[in-house]
Amino acid sequence: MPHAQDTAQVTGPDIGPDIGQDALFRSLADPTRRAIFERLCRDGEQSVGALTAQASVSQPAVSKHLAVLKQAGLVRDRQAGRQTHYSADVSALAPLADWTRRMTGFWEARFDALEDLLGRMDQ
Repeated sequence: MPHAQDTAQVTGPDIGPDIGQDALFRSLADPTRRAIFERLCRDGEQSVGALTAQASVSQPAVSKHLAVLKQAGLVRDRQAGRQTHYSADVSALAPLADWTRRMTGFWEARFDALEDLLGRMDQ
């Protein structure tokens, strides 16, 4: 398996890592954070208490997960008296969608080249 520094050589400049996307990918890599984000996408704005009631972790843990999601730009918060309400910002997923499109194009080109090579080998 190539080392991280070899990846840019293998993948090319259009596919290499984007430092700005790291927080997004890291924040969604955790299953608890992903579940919280998915719940906010599905059910809309929620208070920390409401999110904690449905989570399998403590309120301080939910708050920490929300802070990571907020830092990545995936959620916004709104104060309402003593409560903080969070909502998903799905527009923050744009870099993920862009990366997926680039990777799809990359792999489609690779598979097309393999298909061409296999076709030439059969002749």
